[in-house]
Amino acid sequence: MSKEIEIEFKSMLTNDEYQQLLHHYAITDDSFVVQTNLYFDTRDFQLKQHGMGLRIRRFSTKAEATLKVPQTIGLLEITDTLTLTDAQRALQKEQFPSKATEIHTKLQDLGISLHELHLIGELTTKRSEFSIAEGKLALDESWYSDHHDFELELEVSDAAYVEANFKEFLKKMHLPYRKTQNKIVRAVAARQSRDKKRRDSND
Repeated sequence: MSKEIEIEFKSMLTNDEYQQLLHHYAITDDSFVVQTNLYFDTRDFQLKQHGMGLRIRRFSTKAEATLKVPQTIGLLEITDTLTLTDAQRALQKEQFPSKATEIHTKLQDLGISLHELHLIGELTTKRSEFSIAEGKLALDESWYSDHHDFELELEVSDAAYVEANFKEFLKKMHLPYRKTQNKIVRAVAARQSRDKKRRDSND
């Protein structure tokens, strides 16, 4: 289990901008990691109402569950280690695992039972992550439902670093700032849209 504060800024990229950044930072194929995020909430979106996000992140050899809790500055990330079997079972049953004990405790404090949680979205990201002068930079290519997009994320440790600083960084890289929804929001909206199309086609 771990707890840490996350201060993060992000902006969507076009394919061309993404490719330019890969070239600028000399990113090679072996620097990428593929991860699949499984997102959970109650059917009436109680976590969303609290401004929280809950996910299981599955890598090739390990998995972890993370609850993101809003703070005055940034987000508190509560993370529990899981096995790949735990993650696969969560996907198959569309239920959040009880082995995530620290997250379970936090949810109990909010009056939310694990039995109320169900899978609300799934997203796979091919990520390259590395350190630059400003902080930790991640370049993401993501797939979810029938969507495919590109994104830049900058994580900083300095609480004095604000959005204006991030926009200056983008300007230096000759990139526009595009207000970006979190991955969980994009994945859930895409899943809901896909499910609605399927229902409509069956009517």
